[in-house]
Amino acid sequence: MATQAPTLPAGRSPNRREVPGVLSRMRRHAADYLYVAPAIIVMLVVIGYPLVYTVYRSFFFTDARDPSWTWTGISNYTGILSDNLFWQVTRNTFVWTVGSTVLAIVLGFAAAMVLHREFVGRGLLRGILLIPWVISAVAAAYIWKWMLHSDYGLISNQLLAWGWISDALVVLDDRSRVMSALVVVNVWKEFPFVMIMVMAGLQTVPQPLLRAARVDGASSWNQFRHITLPHLKGVLLITTLLLAVTNLNSFTLPFLMTGGGPANASQLWITEIYKISFGAGLRYGEASAYSVILFLFMAIIGYFYVRALTGGGPKNEEAG
Repeated sequence: MATQAPTLPAGRSPNRREVPGVLSRMRRHAADYLYVAPAIIVMLVVIGYPLVYTVYRSFFFTDARDPSWTWTGISNYTGILSDNLFWQVTRNTFVWTVGSTVLAIVLGFAAAMVLHREFVGRGLLRGILLIPWVISAVAAAYIWKWMLHSDYGLISNQLLAWGWISDALVVLDDRSRVMSALVVVNVWKEFPFVMIMVMAGLQTVPQPLLRAARVDGASSWNQFRHITLPHLKGVLLITTLLLAVTNLNSFTLPFLMTGGGPANASQLWITEIYKISFGAGLRYGEASAYSVILFLFMAIIGYFYVRALTGGGPKNEEAG
């Protein structure tokens, strides 16, 4: 007896797989979520509650002289976005984040490519280059603050002694130089991390493929372009996103070296939030609104980071 083929709804291809939705996947793996339930509960308490509380408080006006809260709606947000200082701080944050991330990636990548080759003293050089990364951020900030001081700083005095400059070199107190100096210090601190990540990625490049390319007459540039670099794209993408998130949240170096000065020339989002929260007035509502704006930018970067980490999102699953 012949069996009748199942009928499909109009417009549905017989070879097309169903893409289950989020709720469908959650129901299918409901038992698995029991294993991670404790971690989810802890995250909701430690992360979820402060996040909701910050968003809630951003709609109130707070002042140190008045312990009560005054509902202001979105006036904190409109006030921040209409303030010229916010856009100056945003520009500083963009320069700090993009400049530090890009330069650290370039310098760390170059250092990794050099250290990947065999030569005498490679281990010693690798250890020396790791020093900036292992030094405490507080110690690094004060060391560089002393080195860049215009009156008794090492760099200024040494350049004067060599006759390369005729006047004291003003860096941290100069509005046009302070951001560049902070970026240089931050790159010095971060590039060893990029170097380590890239060196780890270089270990995954298949050596037989490189040897076969050399046998076929491929130049060193072509080997790098068509074999090495494609294998490092994932590492470079994840490292770049990690550094971007880190730099957006970076507080210690800029705060200890300049405190946001001179005249807000080095003020960043994170240091501005600190100043609003714990400076004069204790404006927690405005600081909360600032934090929500920063969180939205962080969420966008985090989205791309998760996609890069998971290879573009969950794979299509077969229904049933």
